[in-house]
Amino acid sequence: MIISSLRQIFRGRAPASIPGVVYAIGDIHGRRDLLLALLEKIAADDPHAASDLIFLGDYIDRGPDSAGVIDVLLSDPRIAARRPVFLKGNHEATLLAFMEDAEHGPAWNRFGGADTLVSYEVRPPRGVAGDPAAWEGVRSQLNNVLPAAHLQFLNGLVLFEERGDYFFVHAGIDPNRPVKAQGEAEYLWIRDEFLQDERRFSHVIVHGHTPEPEPVANRRRVGTDTGAYASGRLTAARIDSAGVRFLST
Repeated sequence: MIISSLRQIFRGRAPASIPGVVYAIGDIHGRRDLLLALLEKIAADDPHAASDLIFLGDYIDRGPDSAGVIDVLLSDPRIAARRPVFLKGNHEATLLAFMEDAEHGPAWNRFGGADTLVSYEVRPPRGVAGDPAAWEGVRSQLNNVLPAAHLQFLNGLVLFEERGDYFFVHAGIDPNRPVKAQGEAEYLWIRDEFLQDERRFSHVIVHGHTPEPEPVANRRRVGTDTGAYASGRLTAARIDSAGVRFLST
């Protein structure tokens, strides 16, 4: 387990405050096995379910069991007992765009959409691009086989969650704009402009999206994406008003 305290990081200002305890879970990317293992760690860390869960998006693609991940998110009692909030990631946004228009198929395929299709027993087109007619057929199949509960889950994902001095979002924010005056382009996709800026924000930004070798906690951000689909390390940040510490598989 990796531990980092914001009491030490926030020199010159009071530690960020938050009501209660929150576990923020980074990008799962089809790793149902790691999700189940992390839920075990959270249950051991908080046996009385006195905390909330905030999932930071990217539940699907790249890993082997995207469909299984959504099944767990919808049905596991350890999640339901902790008042979960599910944020949208750029991968969920791309899947939903593809379900509306097959034109998005090749782009989705380039960053792991084929793995999600296979998890729903839909065969992706051959080749990286595939022809438009083939992608239209795949789109039709996916619309036919995707469980109604999964579609409802995907359509119900939210863009951000605010808790005290913390702002939870999938990718980050544009540092030049107020945290809540942004849209999907920033919340789901931003990377370097957010990560490389050194200014303090109105909130501590808790995010996933960008894989890093170790989770990060500093005066600006808490980064939870440890590349679970490839590294085998799925990470949650445990956040309360005393600070931040991390649990990883």
